[in-house]
Amino acid sequence: MKTEYRTEHDLLGDRQIPAEVYYGVHTLRALENFPVTGTNISIYPDLIRALAQIKQAAARANQELGLLDDKRADAIVAACKEIQAGKLHDQFVVDVIQGGAGTSTNMNANEVVANRALEILGHRRGDYHELHPNEHVNMGQSTNDVYPTALKLATYVGIFRLVEAMAYLRRAFERKAEEFRDVLKMGRTQLQDAVPMTLGQEFSTYAVMLGEDEERLKEAALLIREINLGATAIGTGINAHPDYTALVCRLLAEVSGVPVITSPNLVEATQDCGSFVQLSGVLKRVAVKLSKTCNDLRLLSSGPRAGLGEINLPPRQAGSSIMPGKVNPVIPEVVNQIAFEVIGNDMTVTFAAEAGQLQLNAFEPIIAHSLFKSVTHLRQGCTILADHCVEGITANRERLRAIVENSIGVVTALNPYIGYAHATEVAQAALSSGRSVYELVLEMKLMTKKELDGVLQPEVLTRPHPLPKQHAGA
Repeated sequence: MKTEYRTEHDLLGDRQIPAEVYYGVHTLRALENFPVTGTNISIYPDLIRALAQIKQAAARANQELGLLDDKRADAIVAACKEIQAGKLHDQFVVDVIQGGAGTSTNMNANEVVANRALEILGHRRGDYHELHPNEHVNMGQSTNDVYPTALKLATYVGIFRLVEAMAYLRRAFERKAEEFRDVLKMGRTQLQDAVPMTLGQEFSTYAVMLGEDEERLKEAALLIREINLGATAIGTGINAHPDYTALVCRLLAEVSGVPVITSPNLVEATQDCGSFVQLSGVLKRVAVKLSKTCNDLRLLSSGPRAGLGEINLPPRQAGSSIMPGKVNPVIPEVVNQIAFEVIGNDMTVTFAAEAGQLQLNAFEPIIAHSLFKSVTHLRQGCTILADHCVEGITANRERLRAIVENSIGVVTALNPYIGYAHATEVAQAALSSGRSVYELVLEMKLMTKKELDGVLQPEVLTRPHPLPKQHAGA
Protein backbone atom coordinates (compact mmCIF):
# COMPACT_ATOMS: atom_id res chain seq x y z
CA MET A 1 0.00 0.00 0.00
CA LYS A 2 1.12 3.52 -0.77
CA THR A 3 2.10 5.51 2.31
CA GLU A 4 0.34 8.83 2.74
CA TYR A 5 2.17 11.85 4.15
CA ARG A 6 1.46 15.23 5.65
CA THR A 7 3.81 18.21 5.46
CA GLU A 8 5.15 19.83 8.64
CA HIS A 9 7.50 22.78 9.00
CA ASP A 10 10.21 23.73 11.48
CA LEU A 11 13.09 26.21 11.46
CA LEU A 12 15.10 23.91 9.17
CA GLY A 13 12.35 23.64 6.56
CA ASP A 14 9.54 21.33 5.44
CA ARG A 15 9.43 17.58 6.03
CA GLN A 16 7.08 14.82 5.00
CA ILE A 17 5.60 13.00 7.99
CA PRO A 18 3.74 9.67 7.63
CA ALA A 19 0.08 10.62 7.93
CA GLU A 20 -0.75 7.82 10.39
CA VAL A 21 1.73 8.81 13.12
CA TYR A 22 0.95 11.15 15.99
CA TYR A 23 4.44 12.60 16.32
CA GLY A 24 5.67 15.45 14.13
CA VAL A 25 8.66 17.09 12.52
CA HIS A 26 10.67 17.66 15.70
CA THR A 27 10.38 13.99 16.62
CA LEU A 28 11.32 13.00 13.09
CA ARG A 29 14.51 15.08 13.31
CA ALA A 30 15.38 13.35 16.59
CA LEU A 31 14.83 9.92 15.03
CA GLU A 32 17.32 10.84 12.33
CA ASN A 33 19.82 12.49 14.66
CA PHE A 34 19.97 9.96 17.51
CA PRO A 35 20.00 6.36 16.25
CA VAL A 36 22.00 5.39 19.34
CA THR A 37 20.59 2.48 21.34
CA GLY A 38 17.67 1.33 19.25
CA THR A 39 15.58 1.67 22.42
CA ASN A 40 12.96 4.40 22.50
CA ILE A 41 11.60 6.24 25.52
CA SER A 42 8.38 4.21 25.55
CA ILE A 43 10.37 1.44 27.26
CA TYR A 44 9.80 3.55 30.40
CA PRO A 45 5.99 3.88 30.67
CA ASP A 46 6.29 5.77 33.97
CA LEU A 47 8.14 8.52 32.09
CA ILE A 48 5.48 8.70 29.38
CA ARG A 49 2.71 8.89 31.98
CA ALA A 50 4.65 11.59 33.85
CA LEU A 51 4.97 13.69 30.69
CA ALA A 52 1.21 13.38 30.10
CA GLN A 53 0.49 14.33 33.72
CA ILE A 54 2.61 17.47 33.36
CA LYS A 55 0.92 18.49 30.10
CA GLN A 56 -2.49 17.92 31.70
CA ALA A 57 -1.64 19.97 34.80
CA ALA A 58 -0.17 22.76 32.65
CA ALA A 59 -3.27 22.90 30.45
CA ARG A 60 -5.55 23.16 33.45
CA ALA A 61 -3.35 25.82 35.08
CA ASN A 62 -3.26 27.94 31.94
CA GLN A 63 -7.02 27.46 31.56
CA GLU A 64 -7.68 28.66 35.12
CA LEU A 65 -5.41 31.65 34.50
CA GLY A 66 -7.39 32.58 31.38
CA LEU A 67 -4.53 31.92 28.99
CA LEU A 68 -5.90 28.80 27.30
CA ASP A 69 -9.50 28.53 26.10
CA ASP A 70 -11.75 25.78 27.44
CA LYS A 71 -12.10 23.99 24.11
CA ARG A 72 -8.37 23.49 23.58
CA ALA A 73 -7.68 22.83 27.27
CA ASP A 74 -10.32 20.11 27.46
CA ALA A 75 -8.97 18.42 24.31
CA ILE A 76 -5.41 18.48 25.65
CA VAL A 77 -6.55 17.06 28.98
CA ALA A 78 -8.52 14.31 27.25
CA ALA A 79 -5.48 13.34 25.15
CA CYS A 80 -3.28 13.31 28.25
CA LYS A 81 -5.69 11.06 30.12
CA GLU A 82 -5.62 8.58 27.25
CA ILE A 83 -1.81 8.49 27.36
CA GLN A 84 -1.86 7.97 31.11
CA ALA A 85 -4.21 5.05 30.51
CA GLY A 86 -1.58 3.44 28.27
CA LYS A 87 -2.67 4.58 24.83
CA LEU A 88 -0.30 5.97 22.16
CA HIS A 89 2.85 4.94 24.03
CA ASP A 90 4.12 3.46 20.77
CA GLN A 91 4.25 7.01 19.40
CA PHE A 92 6.97 8.02 21.87
CA VAL A 93 9.79 6.96 19.60
CA VAL A 94 12.86 9.10 20.29
CA ASP A 95 15.95 7.29 21.55
CA VAL A 96 16.56 7.11 25.30
CA ILE A 97 19.96 8.72 24.72
CA GLN A 98 19.72 12.05 22.92
CA GLY A 99 21.34 15.45 22.73
CA GLY A 100 19.48 18.63 23.59
CA ALA A 101 18.84 18.15 27.32
CA GLY A 102 15.65 16.19 26.64
CA THR A 103 14.13 18.61 24.12
CA SER A 104 13.37 15.76 21.74
CA THR A 105 11.45 13.92 24.46
CA ASN A 106 9.46 17.02 25.38
CA MET A 107 8.66 17.76 21.73
CA ASN A 108 7.69 14.14 21.13
CA ALA A 109 5.17 14.54 23.98
CA ASN A 110 3.95 17.93 22.73
CA GLU A 111 3.36 16.59 19.22
CA VAL A 112 1.59 13.39 20.27
CA VAL A 113 -0.68 15.26 22.68
CA ALA A 114 -1.38 17.98 20.10
CA ASN A 115 -2.26 15.60 17.29
CA ARG A 116 -4.50 13.44 19.47
CA ALA A 117 -6.19 16.60 20.81
CA LEU A 118 -6.73 17.77 17.22
CA GLU A 119 -8.50 14.50 16.46
CA ILE A 120 -10.67 14.93 19.55
CA LEU A 121 -11.61 18.39 18.25
CA GLY A 122 -12.49 16.92 14.86
CA HIS A 123 -9.40 18.11 12.98
CA ARG A 124 -6.69 16.29 11.09
CA ARG A 125 -3.27 15.55 12.55
CA GLY A 126 -0.90 18.35 11.66
CA ASP A 127 -3.56 21.11 11.62
CA TYR A 128 -1.49 23.09 14.07
CA HIS A 129 -3.23 26.39 13.32
CA GLU A 130 -6.11 24.91 15.33
CA LEU A 131 -3.98 23.61 18.22
CA HIS A 132 -0.21 23.89 18.26
CA PRO A 133 2.35 21.64 20.06
CA ASN A 134 4.42 24.61 21.24
CA GLU A 135 1.93 27.42 21.64
CA HIS A 136 -0.81 25.43 23.38
CA VAL A 137 0.45 22.08 24.68
CA ASN A 138 3.79 23.56 25.80
CA MET A 139 2.31 26.85 27.08
CA GLY A 140 4.21 28.22 30.08
CA GLN A 141 6.78 25.45 29.84
CA SER A 142 10.28 24.65 28.69
CA THR A 143 12.04 21.35 28.25
CA ASN A 144 14.26 22.56 31.07
CA ASP A 145 11.48 22.33 33.64
CA VAL A 146 9.27 19.67 32.01
CA TYR A 147 11.95 17.03 31.49
CA PRO A 148 13.48 17.00 35.01
CA THR A 149 10.01 17.16 36.54
CA ALA A 150 8.90 14.15 34.48
CA LEU A 151 12.07 12.32 35.48
CA LYS A 152 11.34 13.00 39.15
CA LEU A 153 7.72 11.89 38.92
CA ALA A 154 8.74 8.66 37.21
CA THR A 155 11.59 7.88 39.59
CA TYR A 156 9.42 8.66 42.62
CA VAL A 157 6.93 6.02 41.51
CA GLY A 158 9.77 3.63 40.69
CA ILE A 159 11.39 4.09 44.10
CA PHE A 160 8.33 2.86 45.95
CA ARG A 161 7.88 -0.07 43.58
CA LEU A 162 11.47 -1.00 44.36
CA VAL A 163 10.83 -0.61 48.10
CA GLU A 164 7.91 -3.03 47.77
CA ALA A 165 10.11 -5.57 45.98
CA MET A 166 12.82 -5.22 48.60
CA ALA A 167 10.25 -5.75 51.36
CA TYR A 168 9.04 -8.85 49.53
CA LEU A 169 12.59 -10.23 49.46
CA ARG A 170 13.17 -9.18 53.07
CA ARG A 171 10.15 -11.14 54.21
CA ALA A 172 11.43 -14.20 52.35
CA PHE A 173 14.72 -13.96 54.26
CA GLU A 174 12.83 -13.44 57.52
CA ARG A 175 10.86 -16.63 56.96
CA LYS A 176 14.08 -18.54 56.33
CA ALA A 177 15.65 -16.99 59.42
CA GLU A 178 12.75 -18.34 61.48
CA GLU A 179 12.95 -21.74 59.78
CA PHE A 180 16.68 -21.99 60.49
CA ARG A 181 16.64 -20.45 63.98
CA ASP A 182 17.84 -23.69 65.65
CA VAL A 183 20.34 -24.78 62.99
CA LEU A 184 23.81 -24.50 64.50
CA LYS A 185 26.76 -23.70 62.24
CA MET A 186 30.19 -22.09 62.28
CA GLY A 187 30.53 -18.42 61.58
CA ARG A 188 33.50 -17.30 59.53
CA THR A 189 35.68 -14.23 59.40
CA GLN A 190 38.13 -13.77 56.53
CA LEU A 191 36.94 -17.20 55.30
CA GLN A 192 38.42 -18.79 58.44
CA ASP A 193 36.50 -20.57 61.20
CA ALA A 194 35.32 -18.09 63.82
CA VAL A 195 32.70 -18.97 66.44
CA PRO A 196 29.34 -20.73 66.28
CA MET A 197 26.12 -19.04 65.21
CA THR A 198 22.80 -20.21 63.83
CA LEU A 199 21.87 -20.29 60.19
CA GLY A 200 18.84 -18.27 61.25
CA GLN A 201 21.09 -15.50 62.52
CA GLU A 202 22.99 -15.54 59.24
CA PHE A 203 19.80 -15.21 57.19
CA SER A 204 18.35 -12.56 59.49
CA THR A 205 21.27 -10.26 58.63
CA TYR A 206 20.23 -10.32 54.98
CA ALA A 207 16.73 -9.26 55.98
CA VAL A 208 18.05 -6.46 58.20
CA MET A 209 20.31 -5.14 55.43
CA LEU A 210 17.34 -4.89 53.08
CA GLY A 211 15.21 -3.19 55.71
CA GLU A 212 17.84 -0.53 56.30
CA ASP A 213 17.99 0.28 52.61
CA GLU A 214 14.22 0.45 52.29
CA GLU A 215 14.42 3.40 54.69
CA ARG A 216 17.31 5.01 52.80
CA LEU A 217 15.29 4.88 49.58
CA LYS A 218 12.33 6.54 51.26
CA GLU A 219 14.65 9.31 52.41
CA ALA A 220 15.93 9.77 48.86
CA ALA A 221 12.34 10.06 47.64
CA LEU A 222 11.87 13.16 49.80
CA LEU A 223 14.47 14.97 47.69
CA ILE A 224 13.08 13.65 44.41
CA ARG A 225 9.66 15.21 44.99
CA GLU A 226 11.09 18.76 44.82
CA ILE A 227 10.46 20.03 41.27
CA ASN A 228 11.27 23.07 39.14
CA LEU A 229 8.08 23.18 37.04
CA GLY A 230 7.40 26.86 36.33
CA ALA A 231 11.09 27.64 35.98
CA THR A 232 10.75 27.58 32.18
CA ALA A 233 14.10 28.17 30.46
CA ILE A 234 16.61 28.81 33.24
CA GLY A 235 14.58 29.32 36.40
CA THR A 236 13.40 32.91 35.95
CA GLY A 237 9.90 31.84 34.87
CA ILE A 238 10.00 33.79 31.62
CA ASN A 239 6.78 33.42 29.53
CA ALA A 240 4.84 31.98 32.46
CA HIS A 241 2.04 33.72 34.39
CA PRO A 242 3.09 34.98 37.87
CA ASP A 243 0.61 32.59 39.51
CA TYR A 244 1.39 29.66 37.24
CA THR A 245 4.18 27.99 39.25
CA ALA A 246 2.23 27.49 42.46
CA LEU A 247 -0.95 26.52 40.62
CA VAL A 248 0.64 23.97 38.28
CA CYS A 249 2.46 22.32 41.20
CA ARG A 250 -0.80 21.88 43.09
CA LEU A 251 -2.58 20.52 40.03
CA LEU A 252 0.31 18.17 39.20
CA ALA A 253 0.18 16.73 42.71
CA GLU A 254 -3.53 16.08 42.25
CA VAL A 255 -3.11 14.49 38.81
CA SER A 256 -0.08 12.33 39.64
CA GLY A 257 -0.68 11.45 43.26
CA VAL A 258 2.95 12.40 43.97
CA PRO A 259 3.33 15.00 46.77
CA VAL A 260 5.50 17.33 44.70
CA ILE A 261 6.67 20.66 46.06
CA THR A 262 8.18 23.61 44.22
CA SER A 263 11.86 24.24 44.80
CA PRO A 264 12.52 27.46 46.75
CA ASN A 265 15.05 28.56 44.13
CA LEU A 266 14.12 27.65 40.57
CA VAL A 267 17.39 28.86 39.05
CA GLU A 268 19.31 26.50 41.32
CA ALA A 269 16.84 23.68 40.77
CA THR A 270 17.11 23.95 36.98
CA GLN A 271 20.85 23.40 36.93
CA ASP A 272 21.41 21.14 39.95
CA CYS A 273 21.18 17.33 39.64
CA GLY A 274 22.07 16.65 43.26
CA SER A 275 18.88 14.74 44.04
CA PHE A 276 19.60 12.36 41.17
CA VAL A 277 23.15 11.83 42.44
CA GLN A 278 21.79 11.15 45.93
CA LEU A 279 19.27 8.62 44.64
CA SER A 280 21.84 6.91 42.43
CA GLY A 281 24.16 6.59 45.41
CA VAL A 282 21.44 4.89 47.45
CA LEU A 283 20.69 2.55 44.54
CA LYS A 284 24.39 1.69 44.44
CA ARG A 285 24.27 0.98 48.18
CA VAL A 286 21.33 -1.38 47.65
CA ALA A 287 23.16 -3.09 44.80
CA VAL A 288 26.39 -3.54 46.74
CA LYS A 289 24.67 -5.11 49.75
CA LEU A 290 22.42 -7.27 47.60
CA SER A 291 25.43 -8.50 45.66
CA LYS A 292 27.26 -9.32 48.90
CA THR A 293 24.26 -11.39 49.97
CA CYS A 294 24.32 -13.27 46.67
CA ASN A 295 28.05 -13.88 47.06
CA ASP A 296 27.29 -15.50 50.41
CA LEU A 297 24.52 -17.67 48.98
CA ARG A 298 26.82 -18.91 46.22
CA LEU A 299 29.62 -19.64 48.67
CA LEU A 300 27.44 -21.35 51.28
CA SER A 301 25.88 -23.56 48.61
CA SER A 302 29.18 -24.37 46.86
CA GLY A 303 29.79 -28.03 46.18
CA PRO A 304 27.84 -30.18 46.41
CA ARG A 305 30.78 -32.21 47.74
CA ALA A 306 33.94 -30.22 47.19
CA GLY A 307 32.64 -26.91 48.57
CA LEU A 308 31.06 -25.66 51.78
CA GLY A 309 27.76 -27.35 51.01
CA GLU A 310 25.98 -25.84 54.00
CA ILE A 311 22.80 -24.91 52.18
CA ASN A 312 21.09 -26.03 49.00
CA LEU A 313 19.73 -23.57 46.47
CA PRO A 314 16.73 -24.77 44.48
CA PRO A 315 17.89 -26.14 41.10
CA ARG A 316 16.63 -23.94 38.26
CA GLN A 317 18.27 -25.39 35.15
CA ALA A 318 21.02 -27.68 33.90
CA GLY A 319 24.35 -26.06 34.58
CA SER A 320 26.62 -27.35 31.88
CA SER A 321 26.66 -28.49 28.28
CA ILE A 322 29.53 -30.89 29.04
CA MET A 323 29.31 -31.85 32.74
CA PRO A 324 26.25 -34.05 33.40
CA GLY A 325 24.37 -33.35 36.61
CA LYS A 326 25.97 -29.97 37.26
CA VAL A 327 23.64 -27.29 38.64
CA ASN A 328 24.79 -23.68 39.00
CA PRO A 329 23.61 -20.87 41.31
CA VAL A 330 22.13 -18.98 38.35
CA ILE A 331 19.71 -16.80 40.30
CA PRO A 332 22.31 -15.24 42.62
CA GLU A 333 24.58 -14.89 39.56
CA VAL A 334 22.04 -12.85 37.64
CA VAL A 335 21.42 -10.60 40.65
CA ASN A 336 25.18 -10.10 40.96
CA GLN A 337 25.20 -8.89 37.37
CA ILE A 338 22.33 -6.50 38.01
CA ALA A 339 24.36 -5.08 40.88
CA PHE A 340 27.40 -4.60 38.66
CA GLU A 341 25.22 -2.70 36.18
CA VAL A 342 23.78 -0.45 38.90
CA ILE A 343 27.26 0.39 40.19
CA GLY A 344 28.25 1.35 36.64
CA ASN A 345 25.06 3.39 36.23
CA ASP A 346 25.97 5.33 39.35
CA MET A 347 29.28 6.29 37.79
CA THR A 348 27.43 7.46 34.67
CA VAL A 349 25.05 9.59 36.75
CA THR A 350 28.00 11.05 38.63
CA PHE A 351 29.82 12.12 35.47
CA ALA A 352 26.63 13.44 33.86
CA ALA A 353 25.71 15.53 36.89
CA GLU A 354 29.24 16.93 37.13
CA ALA A 355 29.28 17.83 33.42
CA GLY A 356 26.43 20.35 33.66
CA GLN A 357 27.41 23.91 32.87
CA LEU A 358 26.01 27.20 34.09
CA GLN A 359 22.18 27.31 34.13
CA LEU A 360 21.38 23.87 32.70
CA ASN A 361 22.55 20.28 32.69
CA ALA A 362 22.33 18.99 29.12
CA PHE A 363 22.98 15.38 30.14
CA GLU A 364 19.79 14.50 31.99
CA PRO A 365 18.72 11.97 29.32
CA ILE A 366 21.58 9.64 30.27
CA ILE A 367 20.81 10.28 33.95
CA ALA A 368 17.21 9.27 33.29
CA HIS A 369 18.19 6.15 31.36
CA SER A 370 20.66 5.12 34.07
CA LEU A 371 18.28 5.66 36.98
CA PHE A 372 15.36 3.92 35.28
CA LYS A 373 17.51 0.90 34.48
CA SER A 374 18.82 0.71 38.03
CA VAL A 375 15.40 1.01 39.67
CA THR A 376 13.72 -1.40 37.27
CA HIS A 377 16.41 -4.07 37.25
CA LEU A 378 16.90 -3.99 41.02
CA ARG A 379 13.15 -4.42 41.47
CA GLN A 380 13.07 -7.38 39.13
CA GLY A 381 16.19 -8.84 40.75
CA CYS A 382 14.65 -8.73 44.23
CA THR A 383 11.51 -10.50 43.07
CA ILE A 384 13.44 -13.13 41.12
CA LEU A 385 15.78 -13.80 44.04
CA ALA A 386 12.86 -14.22 46.45
CA ASP A 387 10.71 -16.45 44.24
CA HIS A 388 13.33 -18.52 42.44
CA CYS A 389 15.96 -18.86 45.14
CA VAL A 390 15.37 -17.84 48.75
CA GLU A 391 11.97 -19.49 49.14
CA GLY A 392 13.42 -22.86 48.17
CA ILE A 393 16.67 -22.85 50.18
CA THR A 394 17.20 -25.84 52.46
CA ALA A 395 19.83 -26.47 55.12
CA ASN A 396 22.21 -29.43 55.34
CA ARG A 397 21.65 -29.71 59.09
CA GLU A 398 23.78 -32.77 59.85
CA ARG A 399 26.73 -31.39 57.91
CA LEU A 400 26.46 -28.04 59.69
CA ARG A 401 26.38 -29.73 63.10
CA ALA A 402 29.36 -31.94 62.22
CA ILE A 403 31.37 -28.92 61.12
CA VAL A 404 30.68 -27.21 64.46
CA GLU A 405 31.73 -30.25 66.45
CA ASN A 406 34.86 -30.69 64.34
CA SER A 407 35.81 -27.03 64.26
CA ILE A 408 38.74 -25.63 66.21
CA GLY A 409 36.72 -22.44 66.60
CA VAL A 410 34.33 -24.10 69.02
CA VAL A 411 37.01 -24.04 71.73
CA THR A 412 36.34 -20.30 72.10
CA ALA A 413 32.90 -21.21 73.42
CA LEU A 414 34.42 -23.78 75.81
CA ASN A 415 37.01 -21.37 77.19
CA PRO A 416 34.79 -20.15 80.08
CA TYR A 417 34.14 -23.76 81.09
CA ILE A 418 37.57 -25.41 80.82
CA GLY A 419 39.88 -22.41 81.05
CA TYR A 420 42.19 -20.79 78.53
CA ALA A 421 45.12 -23.19 79.09
CA HIS A 422 43.03 -26.32 78.59
CA ALA A 423 41.25 -24.73 75.63
CA THR A 424 44.60 -24.02 74.00
CA GLU A 425 45.74 -27.61 74.66
CA VAL A 426 42.56 -28.98 73.06
CA ALA A 427 42.92 -26.71 70.04
CA GLN A 428 46.53 -27.76 69.46
CA ALA A 429 45.66 -31.44 69.82
CA ALA A 430 42.77 -31.12 67.41
CA LEU A 431 44.97 -29.38 64.84
CA SER A 432 47.77 -31.90 65.07
CA SER A 433 45.62 -35.02 65.17
CA GLY A 434 42.72 -34.05 62.95
CA ARG A 435 40.33 -35.22 65.64
CA SER A 436 37.32 -33.18 66.75
CA VAL A 437 37.27 -30.80 69.70
CA TYR A 438 34.19 -32.64 70.94
CA GLU A 439 35.86 -36.02 71.31
CA LEU A 440 39.11 -34.59 72.71
CA VAL A 441 37.29 -32.69 75.48
CA LEU A 442 35.55 -35.91 76.47
CA GLU A 443 38.73 -37.99 76.24
CA MET A 444 40.65 -35.50 78.39
CA LYS A 445 37.75 -35.57 80.87
CA LEU A 446 37.50 -31.80 80.86
CA MET A 447 33.70 -31.98 80.68
CA THR A 448 31.09 -34.70 80.84
CA LYS A 449 29.08 -35.52 77.74
CA LYS A 450 26.01 -33.99 79.34
CA GLU A 451 27.90 -30.80 80.18
CA LEU A 452 29.43 -30.59 76.70
CA ASP A 453 26.14 -31.21 74.95
CA GLY A 454 24.57 -28.58 77.18
CA VAL A 455 27.11 -26.00 76.05
CA LEU A 456 26.90 -26.93 72.38
CA GLN A 457 23.35 -25.65 72.07
CA PRO A 458 22.30 -22.71 69.91
CA GLU A 459 20.97 -20.74 72.88
CA VAL A 460 24.36 -21.02 74.63
CA LEU A 461 26.73 -20.73 71.66
CA THR A 462 25.04 -17.97 69.74
CA ARG A 463 24.11 -15.29 72.27
CA PRO A 464 25.28 -13.86 75.60
CA HIS A 465 24.56 -16.12 78.57
CA PRO A 466 25.65 -16.46 82.24
CA LEU A 467 29.17 -17.86 82.62
CA PRO A 468 30.31 -20.49 85.15
CA LYS A 469 31.33 -18.74 88.35
CA GLN A 470 34.78 -20.26 88.56
CA HIS A 471 35.71 -18.78 85.16
CA ALA A 472 33.55 -15.68 85.00
CA GLY A 473 35.69 -12.65 84.25
CA ALA A 474 38.73 -14.80 83.61
